[in-house]
Amino acid sequence: MSYLIAIHGLLAMLWVGGMFFAYVILRPAAQPLETPHRLALWSRTFGRFFPWVWAAVAVLPASGYYLAITSFGGMATLPPFVNIMQVLGILMILLYLHVYFAPYRRLRQGVENGDFVKAGHALAQIRRLVGINMGLGLVTIFVALVGAH
Repeated sequence: MSYLIAIHGLLAMLWVGGMFFAYVILRPAAQPLETPHRLALWSRTFGRFFPWVWAAVAVLPASGYYLAITSFGGMATLPPFVNIMQVLGILMILLYLHVYFAPYRRLRQGVENGDFVKAGHALAQIRRLVGINMGLGLVTIFVALVGAH
């Protein structure tokens, strides 16, 4: 059971930490690059990061619900902090799915076709949504750490 909790926590921190790195560190560092280079960098960066997010999106709900059932006796008896984590996690997954299938697809297409206006608009939308998702993720981790004690 402790291994599953560790995997669950590590994947959550990897996802949220990756967003924190992208939003707080890489975004300002990439700003001085010329537009085509900056957009290509972001497209490649997301291309390497998103497979890890897909792993998190698959494992976090599965492990979370398994832990809820085995640790708390089922969904009806969950403590409030677990329900808050569940709601925030679902919102994060929905935001990620939107980012992946809409603006990220437009970013990749824009970079591949040299349409940097389209790619720039997509990146701006991704930036806003990642900021929201990062905030949700930080709150989720805070709730998990405080609620578990």
